[in-house]
Amino acid sequence: MPEPSPAGTVSSNRSVMIVLAYLWILALVPLLVEKDDQEVQWHAKHGIVLMVAEIVFWIVFNIVVYMIPFGCVVGLMGPLVALVFLGVHIVAMIKGLNGQRLIIPRLSEYASRF
Repeated sequence: MPEPSPAGTVSSNRSVMIVLAYLWILALVPLLVEKDDQEVQWHAKHGIVLMVAEIVFWIVFNIVVYMIPFGCVVGLMGPLVALVFLGVHIVAMIKGLNGQRLIIPRLSEYASRF
């Protein structure tokens, strides 16, 4: 697991910004406000990529539920999947507050691209 790169400037609000980075659309706040703190920027980008992946997942999930016979049975898994996504956000916040990064295969690669 790669360690965080050294940040040029450490924000005094780093903890708050890392938590905001994983609260879906609120990830835009640290992305736009803390431009000098590279660690906060990474977490904000990671949070945005995670949010977009969740939106895409839910769109596909809902299409599958409504298109297949007995889709209501598949639809019962929705709350369980939502809890898994919530757990990923909580783990990412905790790791971020401890100075680490949650690396999600394939998804984290997109966060590093922009």
